[in-house]
Amino acid sequence: MNPQSVWDALKEGNQRFVEERAEHPNIDQTRRVSLVSGQDPKVVVLSCSDSRVPVELVFDMGLGDAFVIRTAGHIVDNTVLGSLDYALENLGCNLIVVMGHQSCGAIGATAAFVDGDMQIPSGFQRTIIEKVAMSTLRAQKEGKRDRSDYERQNVQDTVRQILARMPNLNQRIINGELGVVGTRYLLDESSIEPVVLHGVV
Repeated sequence: MNPQSVWDALKEGNQRFVEERAEHPNIDQTRRVSLVSGQDPKVVVLSCSDSRVPVELVFDMGLGDAFVIRTAGHIVDNTVLGSLDYALENLGCNLIVVMGHQSCGAIGATAAFVDGDMQIPSGFQRTIIEKVAMSTLRAQKEGKRDRSDYERQNVQDTVRQILARMPNLNQRIINGELGVVGTRYLLDESSIEPVVLHGVV
C-alpha cells in the first residue's frame, strides 16, 4: 500500500467509528497467532497519551495494524525520534500520523501558565509545559487565542520538528514513498480533523 492508500484506509476507518459501524478487524485468534513471528504495520502514529484518544479504536484498526507512540502533548524527544526511525526503517511504515486532540490537558496546562493563571510545575511535568509553550506562544503571536488554535499549532509544530530533525524524510515525501499527516481528534464528534498534510491529500 502506498502512503495515500494507507491514509485513505485510516479515514475510512475513522468514518466507520464516527457512524458506530466499526468492524473491529484483526483481533481474532488467527491474527494473534500470526503476529507471534513479527509485525508489519503500515502506519506509525505519534499520539497524545490521553486515555480518551485510543488510536486503534479511532481508526477502527486491530492488532498489528499500527505502530503507536504516545507522549503527553505528543511532544518529541530523542526516544520518540528513535521509535519513529525504527518503525520507518525496520517495519516499513510509509505513513506518519501525528494526532493531537480536542481538550488536550497538556495544552490546557500550558495555556494557563502562559496566561499567568498558574505557575509552571517544578517536577517532571515541567518538561511538557516548556515544550508545548512554544506552540502556544506562536499561536498567540499570530492573534490566535482559542484553545483549539493552540492544539492545531502544537500539531503543526510537532510535524515541523519531526521533518527538521529527520531531514531524510523530506526526500522520501518528494519521491512519493512517505506521507506525513498532522491531525486533531475531536472528542465530541469522534472525527479526525486534518491539520497538515505532506505527501497525501
